[in-house]
Amino acid sequence: MSTDLNATRVMAVAAAGGEAAVRGAKKRSREPMTPGERIRLVNAHISIYVAAALFMLPLIYAFFSALKPNGEMFAMPPSLFGSEIRWSNFAEVFEFGPFWTYIGNSLFVAVAGTLVVLVVSTTAGYAFGRLRWKGRDAVFVIFLATMMVPAEVLVIPMFQVMQWFNWVDTYPALIFPFAFTAFGTFLMRQFFRGIPYELEEAARIDGAGPIRTFLRIILPLSKSAVAVLSVFTFMSFWNSYLWPLIVTVDLSARGTLPIGLASFSGLTGTRWDLQMAAAIISMIPTTILVIALQKHLVKGIAMAGLGGR
Repeated sequence: MSTDLNATRVMAVAAAGGEAAVRGAKKRSREPMTPGERIRLVNAHISIYVAAALFMLPLIYAFFSALKPNGEMFAMPPSLFGSEIRWSNFAEVFEFGPFWTYIGNSLFVAVAGTLVVLVVSTTAGYAFGRLRWKGRDAVFVIFLATMMVPAEVLVIPMFQVMQWFNWVDTYPALIFPFAFTAFGTFLMRQFFRGIPYELEEAARIDGAGPIRTFLRIILPLSKSAVAVLSVFTFMSFWNSYLWPLIVTVDLSARGTLPIGLASFSGLTGTRWDLQMAAAIISMIPTTILVIALQKHLVKGIAMAGLGGR
């Protein structure tokens, strides 16, 4: 049976490769671009570069602001560079408070929360998108309607539930309440519905059940959608501020990075230079994640909403 399933997967990959070869042949056989097409292509590239520069300007200003002395953060007229470049601001961030603890907590919560969301969303998306059972569409509509409820409205009920479970000021309270959202399920369902049903039927003929088909056929073909969901979920947990602030009592032990960023503001004033340096540091993990999964992100975002069968 395992050999038959592997053969099915090889056929799918070969079919995808054949389509890519056909597209590549068509692309190579195109006629040379006309002058008008070249002008439109150049204008498109210029527009993209200008838009990218506009989006990068705040990040560039934030980086150089992190190198300024604190007293020059709001100097007028504003300038990109301060009177001196203080790389020591980045080192002083870790001396100001338990910043390593904040980073470790955020990494643990974001990674664990992402894993839980991936398991729940892929299995639920498979049940809603590929399996046929009575009341499936009605349940999905109800499940999808939860996306219209603002998260702030759920804060008090969720805190009461955490009290019932005795989870206040624990890591499960930071992970599980927002790990069962409808967004991930909807995303995976739409992607799963775009996978040809013939692959599933071939696996069923080979003797594979729904679980084996999901693990050996459907899930390996959904790497791009899983990558998109992973990035969105990781960033959601990584940037979450309101819920960790409410459910965490010992902030120095279980506080997350957004809480750590807020700790630079106090009754004696705000260390804007350190806060800006800490913000730059906090962007490093998400930036690395997006760059590493860039290829899958582009493909997944382009294909996630194409399912309609």
